[in-house]
Amino acid sequence: MKTFKMLSLELLKDEELKSFPLTDGIIINQENSHKAWILEMYMDRQYASDFAPYLGTDTVLNVRAVISYPDNDPAPFRVVVQQIVEMPEKEHVSVLLKGTLSSVRRQYAEQLLLKLVEEGFTGNALIEKFKADMHERPRLKDKS
Repeated sequence: MKTFKMLSLELLKDEELKSFPLTDGIIINQENSHKAWILEMYMDRQYASDFAPYLGTDTVLNVRAVISYPDNDPAPFRVVVQQIVEMPEKEHVSVLLKGTLSSVRRQYAEQLLLKLVEEGFTGNALIEKFKADMHERPRLKDKS
């Protein structure tokens, strides 16, 4: 098993990404035959309602997590909500997700550049838009 610090998490819902500020987070690569990952987030209690409807269901959620360093590309996961635990101080919850790392055909930068060129950006406008979007990390439509 390998463990990593989770810095942020985004949930894809209705074609929109919703970000969740984490107090703390960990990701565990179980390195087993199922290629399973465990994501645990420690967050403000108010965000439990975003995950509660999926608890006890087999609904697969698409999430993106930034692991280890803020500049890392978000890693895409397909997960199921396993557990939501209210912490004793009542201000925080622990949300436990289990799933797999999604396969990505091309790296984010390549996908973004292709999208911007297809949208007609060229020259300095392309460079500036690329820099801005690499910082903002908008969701890209999957063409697979």
